[in-house]
Order: sequence, then structure tokens, then C-alpha cells
Amino acid sequence: MRTVLMVAEKPMLADAISKILSDGRAVKHKRISSACPIFEYTGTFRGQPARFKFTCTVGHVFSLDFHAKYQNWQTTDEETLFFDAQTQRKEASENARVVNHLRQESKGCTDIVLWLDCDREGENICFEVLNIVRSNIPNWSNTWRAKFSAITKPDLVRAMNNLIKPDENQSNAVDARQELDLKVGIAFSRFQTKYFQGKYGNLDASVVSYGPCQTPTLGFTVQRHDEIMNFKPETFWRISPTLTKGGRTFYPDWDRNRLFDKGVVKLIMESCKGKARVTSVNTKRDAKARPGALNTVELLKIASKTLGMSPHHTMQTAERLYTSGYVSYPRTESTMYPPSFDLMGVLRDQQSNSRWGDHVKALIDRGLTRPKTGTDMGDHPPITPMRPASEGSLGGDEWRLYDYITRHFIASLSPDMQFTRTKAILTIGTETFTVVGRTMDKGKMSFADVLPYAKVEDEILPELHQGELLDLSKLELYEGETSAPGYLTEADLIGKMEKSGIGTDASIPTHINNICDRGYCAVDSGRTMVPTPLGIILVHGYHKIDDELVLPLVRQNVEREVTKIADGKANKEEVVEWTLRIFYAKFRFFKLNIERMDVLMEASFSPLAKSGQPISRCSCNRYMKYIDSRPQRLYCPHCEQTHSLPQNGTIRHYQGKVCPLDKFELLLFTVQDGKTYPLCPQCYNDPPFESITGKTMGCNECPHPTCEMSAVQNTVTQCPDEKCPGYLNLDASSAPKWRMVCNTSWCNVIVKLPKGASKVKVDTQDICPECESNKLVITCKDADKSPLPGKALKHSGCVNCDAYLSTALTEVRGRMTNPRNRKGGKKGKKGGKGGKGSKGGKGGRKGPKDEKMGFDTF
Repeated sequence: MRTVLMVAEKPMLADAISKILSDGRAVKHKRISSACPIFEYTGTFRGQPARFKFTCTVGHVFSLDFHAKYQNWQTTDEETLFFDAQTQRKEASENARVVNHLRQESKGCTDIVLWLDCDREGENICFEVLNIVRSNIPNWSNTWRAKFSAITKPDLVRAMNNLIKPDENQSNAVDARQELDLKVGIAFSRFQTKYFQGKYGNLDASVVSYGPCQTPTLGFTVQRHDEIMNFKPETFWRISPTLTKGGRTFYPDWDRNRLFDKGVVKLIMESCKGKARVTSVNTKRDAKARPGALNTVELLKIASKTLGMSPHHTMQTAERLYTSGYVSYPRTESTMYPPSFDLMGVLRDQQSNSRWGDHVKALIDRGLTRPKTGTDMGDHPPITPMRPASEGSLGGDEWRLYDYITRHFIASLSPDMQFTRTKAILTIGTETFTVVGRTMDKGKMSFADVLPYAKVEDEILPELHQGELLDLSKLELYEGETSAPGYLTEADLIGKMEKSGIGTDASIPTHINNICDRGYCAVDSGRTMVPTPLGIILVHGYHKIDDELVLPLVRQNVEREVTKIADGKANKEEVVEWTLRIFYAKFRFFKLNIERMDVLMEASFSPLAKSGQPISRCSCNRYMKYIDSRPQRLYCPHCEQTHSLPQNGTIRHYQGKVCPLDKFELLLFTVQDGKTYPLCPQCYNDPPFESITGKTMGCNECPHPTCEMSAVQNTVTQCPDEKCPGYLNLDASSAPKWRMVCNTSWCNVIVKLPKGASKVKVDTQDICPECESNKLVITCKDADKSPLPGKALKHSGCVNCDAYLSTALTEVRGRMTNPRNRKGGKKGKKGGKGGKGSKGGKGGRKGPKDEKMGFDTF
């Protein structure tokens, strides 16, 4: 019997697809990965009996980043990031343990079928999975790809019966874009972040980022802002007649529209005397066309304009509807239904809906209107409903989006909106005027019956005849003023991005979301995109240095070359090298001319020397200033040096304690309701120990052998969280409520010691023989208040093995700067790894922390 490993992109998809293909017989199991279940069932595969193991990833298995050597913002020259810096692929979600899971589950399998999303990113994940399982399933002839667009039985069965091979060219195109966006985005962002945050105190941005897609997106909004600011209104005049016939009043438009010379208009108006003569009347049948099939970009525009939903939120909602089987795949560029698409079958599913069921029944009875001719991009069919739903079953934005998608689909198969159009031309004196009327057909089915926002109202004219003379009710000289264009709406911005080739249908929402999250643009009323002062300065600064950094031209060329890779017409390595050389030259020119942007910054932000409050002494013995705007940092006016600090917490002076290595006064960093640890500003940014490279270092990780604040002097035992590699340190600043805290940055374990102790210290010379932990020495002043056994004034023991201490401790969880959902309990006494030395936790890279600095958002 063959054993077939099937891999989807998300747990929900693995569940849904396995249930459909197994006719509900799939049995769920969980093994190595709690995030990736396995659904097992038996059946036939390519005509032979088979056992199926259906599992999943959780999106991309790997992420691209620089090696640790190049993570230090202070010691890495940004120019080296283009060609010299080595990159590596890291497991994207270590907690999910996807790599070990796939490697284990692929053992003993004869075939693999990849059910990843059918786009370039999905193709890239296919090859990530194949690289993991290749040692167990090495035969390419047993490697298959399922092509599907909806989570429905017909579509999935059709995909299973028509398996294809994965397309490595499309995967290579994603690899190329990832490498380019990582190297270009990080190089520019690091340089300008360090340059400007080292000069301005009230620059409220943790990262001053640049991105080959993000920045041109911002550029569109600033371009419109500049048009508004530079607009100069002009006064104009027009002749405005009012006519009445048969009790109906109408207002013909002057064919000249408007003139900007009042004297000329007044002279012309003097010739408009007497009656108005109808010179021609033209009546004809007309129609407002039904909508075409729905693609991603159109969905994003309509959701923003009509539903008030942001592009990012729209895509998240559409993906939930897709994974639940309510709509087809929401990422598509196609606007034409394929010939094989079962339009009538999808339509019949909607007959019972109380909102549009009657329209659907009538449409089926009369016959479908042939859909408009669109474009088949060869990726996925247009977005359509795949099964019935109600507001009760979905609710909220999921229902609103499903409602629109379904209405749009039905409307695309409904008749056009028919009406009669009447156009009359009149003359008053020597001038010509035009009036247009419209009468909608009553009682006839049209797409507007199911798409209410598209309805058009009557504009009824009185009955007019050629040669007829009409009395003027009024003839006015109207004075008006030209108005500036409005700010771009989200829908306008999406249209400009699509037209200019900035981003893809899948990434456009991310780029728009990024410029908002990073404080470069704000969404105002009417979902208009209003750039902030920082966003405006950045775009103007790029224009002053190099227009192509902000204009879409360069990105268009990159996308064109990446598409060639996907089509097998270009070599990935050659495209990457060619593009990096272009941006490398631009980067060097940008560095040499950064002062042009700095002139704009100076006019809007305050210098560091005039910002902040004194807090602690530098090694030069002068007070440094604490800058509390994002990112919080220290600045020494005497040395003119800036020192980064950990974010999302509070900083305070620590009792005048001084680092023995560099003579900087220590600080205490505290997370609200969480743990506290001391740090030296110099050691935090530039750890002086070879064992700690490529990251920051607090005193809770410092291996200094004698400093009273170091991890060596304060480490007690290993963290009780089984998944945490860190150690519990005594928090010497916590008196009188003594406690131990984990020294790993993301772990939020806090262990409270018994109340009433006046002094607690770690005895690094007294090591527990059972678990190798350092013993704690607890001292009390008042025997009456002593929590120690027998009201003793002093007690020494191991927190794991001592009969009193092991039961007197209380483990709690605080709120940390980078919380992760983790489970864990006390470790066994034997075999622990505690002891004297400190083991550094997983520190972040040196520099401002911004999770969006990854390649996928640039």
C-alpha cells in the first residue's frame, strides 16, 4: 500500500480538504507539532490502495534574514549588505516545529501531494516543504501539486484527478524578490534610521524605513498632498438659465462651461435675450452595463469605498471566508469566468436566500445574461460565492463582505440597466446650451435589483420639440471658484498602485497598511489617505536626492524581471545581481547626499541636544539625556553619542550603580506589571564579550565574573518553563517584595519569594549537589515577621530541592515586551542545567525593534 503525505498551507485547510476527500472519514491526530494536526484516512491514489496523511504548514516554513554577524546595527556597514553579507533561511515559527513535524511525518511515505495556495508564494512554500522531506521522498516522479481555487468537492476532486508538477520558476521568482527586498530595504532603513534618530529627539518613529514598494506607495499620497497645497483657486463665471414647461423646471448647461473673465461673460450674457429656441431633440435607448467578474483589486476598492473596510482587513476577512469554504480563492487578477466554470450551479445555491433568492429564481427562469468579456490571467477564476450563507451564520464584516461578493456575482449574470436618454440642444441669443434627461425602464429586471448602490434615478425632462420657443424663467451670472482635488482615497491609491505595477494583488493591502502603521500616513474621514509631516518630509527628501527612489519606475522594472524568472525567461541569480547593482549605486549616492533630506528634517524636528531630561552619567561623567519619544534612547550632549534602549517599558536611574567595565551609570528597565532588569547603556549596545555577538545585552545576561549586577552573581536556576532556554535571576531591585525573573527577553516567568525577608542574595559558592543550582541565602531582621522555618532569621537552600523553599515559591506570569504563548511547568530536580555561569537568552538584533522590518513587507 502506498503512503501519501498531503500538505496544505493552514490547519483549517488541511481539516476542510481532508474531510471532503475522505467523505468525512479522516481521523485527527497530533504528534510533534501542536500547530499542525494530521488527518489520516485510506483510499486510492493513482489507481492503487493508499493511506493518506494530510497535514499542513502555518504559512511560510522559512524566513530570510542576515547571519548574526550582520545583525548589529552599529558595527555593520550598510554597504556590505548588498553583496558581502550572507543570508540564511530560519524556521519562521520555531514554536510550531514545522520542520521536525514534516521530516518525521514524511518517513515511510512513498508520495507527496502539495495543496499549497495556487500563487507564487504558495509555489515557494511547496519547495520549502520539498527541501525538508527530500531525504524521505527523493523521487521527483512521486512529487505532485494540486491546482484548486475553491474548497468544494467538485474542485478538490478535479484537482486530485489532475495533479501536476510544482513550478520551480515561480518559486525562484519569490526567492529573488525576497532577497532584493531584504537587502535593499534593510540597507536604506538602517542607514537613515541611525542618521536621523541620532540627531532629532522628537522624531517619533522607531524605524525610519524605506521599501521598494512601500515608498512609492507613500509617494502617491504625498504627490496628491502637494497638488492640494500648491493649488491656487481661480474665480470663474458662467451663464446659468432656468426654464420651465408643463410645471417642470430644468437647467440647461452652457456649452462654454465657464470663463475666467467676468467682463467677457457679461458681454456674452447681454446677447442672450429673448426666448430659448429648441434646435434639436435626440431620443435614444441606452444602458448602464452590468459589472464584470470580480478580481482582488476591484474587491479591495469596493470594500473601502462602499463597506468602509481597509484593504488589509478586507483581505484577512476574505481569507477567512475562503478557508471556511464560503468563497473562492480571494487572490486573483482574472476578470473572466473560465469556460468550464459552473455558473448555473453556483447561482442555484443562492435561490433560498431571503435577500436575493427571488431575483436569482427569476434570473434562472429567464436565462443568464452572458458575462462581460474580461481577462483570464491564468491564475484563479474570479471571486465568487461557493456555498450559501446567512447573516446569522457569519455576522459582522464576514457577512458584509460575503453579501457583497455574492451580489456582485449575481449582478454579473443579470441584464444591463435599460433606460431612455433624451438630449436637447437650445440656443439663447448667440449661445448654445444642452440639457440631458433620463427615464429608467420600469418593471424590467436589471443588475441594480441585486446591487442597490448601482441604481440610477430618473432625470425627467418636459416634452420638447425641435423649433419650440420657451420663455426664460431666469438668466443668472453664476460666480464660482475652482477647488483643489481631494486627498486620495484608499480605492484611488489601490488603482494607482495597480496601474503602476507597485505590489501584487496580494501585497497591495500590506503596503498600504505599512505606511499607516509606521506613521507616514493616516486614514481620514471618507477613507482618505493623508500623509503625516514625517511621510511628507521623507518623500520630498527622496525627490531632492534621487527621484527614482520614490517614483514607481524602478520597481516596475524589477517586477518585470521577476516575472521573467517566473516565466522561465530569466535567470534568478543574474536578475538579483543586476538589480542589486542598481540599488547599490543609488544607495551610495543617497549616503553622500543625505544632507539634502536633513535640511527638511531640521525644519520640522528638534535637535537631540534640546530634547529629553537628564537621567544618568555617561563614561565622560556628564549627564546623558533620556529621550522618551519613539524609540526611547539616551543622548550624551558632550560625546554627541546616542545609545539605544529596550522599547515598550520604562527606564529609571538605578541607585548610582556603575558598570565596572566602562564607568557608565546603570539603568533599570521595567515592563508594566512585568519583570525588571538592570542594564549598562554601553554594554547593552556593544557587548564586550565574544560569547555575546549580534545582539543586545542587559546585566541579566552579562558573564562578568565579579560585577554584583551580572548574571554570574545573580543566576539561581534554570527557568521552569520547559520551552525556555533561560535562567532565573534574582531581581536585586525588587526588595522588599523579593522575586526571581527569567533572563530570556521573551519569557515572562516571574517567581515570587516568601514575604518578610530583609535581604536575599545568591551564594555562588554553594551549589546544590542535586540540581547544580546556586543556593539562595534569605535573611530576616525581625523573628516575629520571619517567614522562615521556626521563625529563623537566616535560611540557605536550593529553590528546587530545599524542603521549605521548593514549596514557598509562587510562579506568576508578567506582561513582557515580546510575549509568546508558551506552556511550561517546573522541571524535575535532577538533571537541571543551573549553575554559576549565565546562559544568554535569545536577544534581538541591535537597533530599534520593528517586526515589519522583514523582507515580506518591503
